[in-house]
Amino acid sequence: MVAFAAAAIRRNDARARRHAGFLAFVVHRVSGLALALFLPVHFFVLSRALSDPAGLDGFLNWTRLPGVKLSETLLVLALAAHLAGGVRLLFVEFVGWRAEWQKTAIAAVAGASIAYALLFALAT
Repeated sequence: MVAFAAAAIRRNDARARRHAGFLAFVVHRVSGLALALFLPVHFFVLSRALSDPAGLDGFLNWTRLPGVKLSETLLVLALAAHLAGGVRLLFVEFVGWRAEWQKTAIAAVAGASIAYALLFALAT
């Protein structure tokens, strides 16, 4: 009986992982982790601005490299995805779950996130 229950859980697990909501969950978690890793670096750079202006100038020159620009764009994408995904979750929690709207909401969040990242990339 236990083996049957375990097999049923694994089968349901695989089905759930193919759902758009699971992908939205993963993107929200990964973007949150990326932002959490970025914030200490950001605060370190801000502290350098106060304590070592010459060091900050050297760091700002480094940020003009194409790889750094790409990573900044990916960071903006993560920020937009995390923000828009969080707003979607708040909408689900406080307005109510509408199963038929979830794929549309997830697509809108993805589109808005990509649009913001492209706008940032074009502006820099």
